[in-house]
Amino acid sequence: MPNGLVMKSTGSHYLVRLPDGQVLMCTARGKLRLRGSTTTNPIAVGDHVQVEQQPGGGVITAVAPRSNYVIRRSTNLSREAHIIAANLHQALLVVTVAQPETHLGFIDRYLVAAEAYGVQAVLLFNKIDLCASDESLRQRLNAYIDIYTHAGYRCLSVSAQTGEGIDQLRELVRGRVSLISGNSGVGKSSLLNRIEGSELQRTDAISDVHQTGRHTTTFSEMFELAEGGYIIDTPGIKGFGLVDIDRAELARYFPDLFEHAPQCRFHNCTHTHEPACAVRDALEQGLIEPTRYENYLSIYYGNDDKYR
Repeated sequence: MPNGLVMKSTGSHYLVRLPDGQVLMCTARGKLRLRGSTTTNPIAVGDHVQVEQQPGGGVITAVAPRSNYVIRRSTNLSREAHIIAANLHQALLVVTVAQPETHLGFIDRYLVAAEAYGVQAVLLFNKIDLCASDESLRQRLNAYIDIYTHAGYRCLSVSAQTGEGIDQLRELVRGRVSLISGNSGVGKSSLLNRIEGSELQRTDAISDVHQTGRHTTTFSEMFELAEGGYIIDTPGIKGFGLVDIDRAELARYFPDLFEHAPQCRFHNCTHTHEPACAVRDALEQGLIEPTRYENYLSIYYGNDDKYR
């Protein structure tokens, strides 16, 4: 039976919490590393593991089956994948419409990965304070929220700067295991600190030159919350390449598209060119957001390079 929870991973070492609260620095038994050869990390934060204690640390000898996980294509090794975190109640994707702007293609790929691997996703729109005096940013924020509310996702507007929406966010994460992800600079660590009321993660400023965040989270790490539950903070993600998504199943991971698929004339309709396609009919009727359909096509045809 598993006797430990992986709290932090550096790729070669793992911080594991035992049931008595003791925390051990562990390595993985060799066969585990070999078994995980198709991923860059056979052991992920959130994994339940079996540990053999040794002087000065421990060895992970087994990993329990995962209930779910979030995975993406490795940025450096295009044929390998990286498991971001495992055994989650929800994945919180932090989105900003400026400083930096989160692209819709990135959001949709993340949501597809969450859908495909059984993780409930919630969108956190951070830095809404920037929209207070900028009408164009406010319109962009409202457009983003409309797109994803219409697609069936919960959207929460927050500001780590002013504290707006933080009470709702605290309630959302209480008692749950939550992954928090997003592009560099969207304010993940600042939100985590706001939730807890103390500095759990070091933060840094946005680069004025590139308008991208400096990486302040080096490794994935799980934090226990004072009010119950855990949050897993991760390094900022520049791109999100999908892994093992069958084109024939892709529409299932777009709930707003898949809602109309049963009405298509052909049961194996790809929603790209077939006659009497209910998905394309819904698109023409304004029942599906054009950007969602465009990103469906982009993924379907494999235009994924810039999101890796």
